[in-house]
Amino acid sequence: MSSINSVFYADSYHPIQAGSIDGTDIAPHDNAIYRAHLCSSFGLYDPHGDPKVIGDPYCILFVGRLSHFTTEDTLHQAMSKYGRVKNLRLVRHIVTGASRGYAFVEFETEKEMRRAYQDAHHSFLDDSEIIVDYNRQQLMQGWIPRRLGGGLGGKKESGQLRFGGRERPFRAPLRPIPFDELKKLGIPPPPVGRYMSRSQVPSPPRREKHSVSQEICSHGSSKDQGDYIHRRSSIEQKAGMEEEYHYRQSSNRKSSVEKDDKYSSYETREDHRQKNLRDRDHRSHQRRSTDEDRDPKRSKRHSRDRKDRTHDEHKSKKQRYEERQSFSRDNGSDY
Repeated sequence: MSSINSVFYADSYHPIQAGSIDGTDIAPHDNAIYRAHLCSSFGLYDPHGDPKVIGDPYCILFVGRLSHFTTEDTLHQAMSKYGRVKNLRLVRHIVTGASRGYAFVEFETEKEMRRAYQDAHHSFLDDSEIIVDYNRQQLMQGWIPRRLGGGLGGKKESGQLRFGGRERPFRAPLRPIPFDELKKLGIPPPPVGRYMSRSQVPSPPRREKHSVSQEICSHGSSKDQGDYIHRRSSIEQKAGMEEEYHYRQSSNRKSSVEKDDKYSSYETREDHRQKNLRDRDHRSHQRRSTDEDRDPKRSKRHSRDRKDRTHDEHKSKKQRYEERQSFSRDNGSDY
């Protein structure tokens, strides 16, 4: 392959590399690139923070170089030749409402988007040759838009060309490649020995298999995605509550069975309670017997003391009775 026709495309975006014709520059050559590099270094741009960007990024196609006379209906009709158009947004000036010359078209499936990506490039619409590309804002790592000094393409008259995209790829470098400097800046080096020809079409990023975004693609726009995610979280929460309820029920049943296993199959709980009371009385009697066995003299003394106290009490009662009788005899004449 001739080195003149050897090209390569950027898989990730770096502002300094995008300003280089062969992807080997290590310093910005204009103020716009320097501004884009500052935005990239300090994280001043959030590609997912635009509320107007809706839909599945793998099903969205970027359409550029549109005529200012192209309307939404005209663009919808032109894109319908490649598949079912689900959503379309023609970017307009915020004050005047005039078309900015580019739009985003969302197809029903990723397959239809790839078909339009292959066939709609350099087609004509309203006497204007359009270009198409995948949604780099959401799918290209490190992306910085044109308004912040980044982007791809540009015009020669402005002196701010950007390379690495489908329309203007990097050329195979003819000078030595500074691998160490590129590594320090975080710039991916050119793929030496794996260059492509200009006739080859770079493939858009593919969706990861079994990813959550694949489920979201089949559930519509961002509003539908929010409803789907809300329903999914509600279902998961309900399933978790049901699982916890069943776990508690099983735990209660298990504890009840373990408690019932303490009793034999031929006795009730009341019988078991009476049995425990008899055992407790028996143990108390055994402790008293044990104390008497240990000190027999003490036990006899205690027994004698109890007899004396009983005799004294009986004697005192008898004395009180005799006193009352004598008192009644002495005072009987008064009545």
